[in-house]
Amino acid sequence: MSESQAPVTETAGPVVRTASGAVRGRREDGLAVFRGIPFAEPPVGEARFQAPRPARAWDGTREASAFGPPPPQEPGITGRKDVPAPDPTGVGWLTVNVWTPDPDPSSARPVMVWIYGGAFRMGHAGQPGYDAQHIARDGDVVVVTFNYRVGTEGFARLDGAPANRGLLDQVAALEWVRANIAAFGGDPEQVTVFGESAGAGSVASLLAMPRARGLFRRAVAQSMPGTFFSDELARDMAAALAAEVGHRPTAADLAAVDPLRLTSAGQSLGAKMPGYRDRWGQAAPTATPFAPVVDGDILPTTPWQALAAGAARDVDLLVGHNRDEFRLFLVMAGLLDKITEEQTTGILRLLAPGGEAGERAYRAAFPEATPADLYERVQTDWLFAMPSLHLAEAQRAGGGSAHVYELAWTAPGNGGALGACHALDIPLLFGTFRADLGVLLFAGADVPAEAEELSSRFRRSWTSFARTGDPGWPAYDTAERLVQVLDAEPTVTAYPRETSRRLWEGHEFLPLPLLP
Repeated sequence: MSESQAPVTETAGPVVRTASGAVRGRREDGLAVFRGIPFAEPPVGEARFQAPRPARAWDGTREASAFGPPPPQEPGITGRKDVPAPDPTGVGWLTVNVWTPDPDPSSARPVMVWIYGGAFRMGHAGQPGYDAQHIARDGDVVVVTFNYRVGTEGFARLDGAPANRGLLDQVAALEWVRANIAAFGGDPEQVTVFGESAGAGSVASLLAMPRARGLFRRAVAQSMPGTFFSDELARDMAAALAAEVGHRPTAADLAAVDPLRLTSAGQSLGAKMPGYRDRWGQAAPTATPFAPVVDGDILPTTPWQALAAGAARDVDLLVGHNRDEFRLFLVMAGLLDKITEEQTTGILRLLAPGGEAGERAYRAAFPEATPADLYERVQTDWLFAMPSLHLAEAQRAGGGSAHVYELAWTAPGNGGALGACHALDIPLLFGTFRADLGVLLFAGADVPAEAEELSSRFRRSWTSFARTGDPGWPAYDTAERLVQVLDAEPTVTAYPRETSRRLWEGHEFLPLPLLP
């Protein structure tokens, strides 16, 4: 037994010795739970906008009963009012949390590491919707969640700073898992990363990053976004963001700016992005000036290019999307059934493969669709569905294994108007129906028994995949294209969005460019 795995005598709660020092957690409903353990030094002072640095050791036993504060970020649906506000001093930003059935080094349970979403500009591991107790307990696995830098701190492309600092934080958290998780009863050779939306984009990025190689064995990407920035686009966006606070886009200039002021600048720029369409093209309507940057170093290529070249052929992949992804954003903006023909024409020409020819192809493929239907369909396809499907196909082309799913169950909130929208998979997977977006997805409705059953099925499939690489349905191939459709009555069938698949067949997802 290594020194980092040596057991420590418990007093008021379970105590584990990590490589940096001892931590005391809590017993909660049959689990040992540890919160707020530093995995890196606070990225402030001379460390601001730099790669994460290992956490310093501490003496004695550190209390690990409360989540660390979230990183600076824009306001959004990021948790309860009693979750700490972003801490501009940086103390506790980069922390991990662990749910384990038994912190015994001999247990060697599979480990699942969750990466939150939030458009790379918001989110934190302390959100109530990410309470991992049901996954850990039902699946008999160790679950880890952690914070990483978002927004300007994590993703703005600044001179004098490495690109993709938020991704480097994720690598540092996975290195912490490799070094310490055995002491919590986990097997460092059986690590699965899983994430949703920007978290799925992070998972895909990790699959393509040389720095992350060997840190996990399996990967789950839920609703992977197709938005990866070219270096030129990211630098132009960073210049516009820095101009919001009267500075140049350099680490030296922005290091003197309050982090919370920069989050406000990011929010302000996001609101202006539709007006940058002539420069930022397809990125403009997303209103999100942050995404992984294909910088040629930390992220050498897009995930699709990397996987097709065999970069992750030794990693088992589970990837999928929800049927009505973009419906969430239409409902939240009050635009459902209010989209005009002019708006539909504009978005089809911008996003569909082939521009005006793509617009005509979509209209011919969906002749009965209303303008709102087409507006939603092309954005669902461009932003989440086709990037997810193409990731599976790239993995297969590179010699790896992939399983694919589509969530087709309709959220009961708002009279079912949300459909199987973006983020519905989160409360179903975690069993947190009344937290975060679950409040909207289940608003005005009881949680039906079929939701509870589907939630259990999610956890069985995900934890089975983490344990064996098999979620319970056949692997995807380009002959039969079998996928699991997750609904009240789950079925295995040929990929159900075949019309969209054909429209996007042969399309290559490249880094979004800076236009001339």
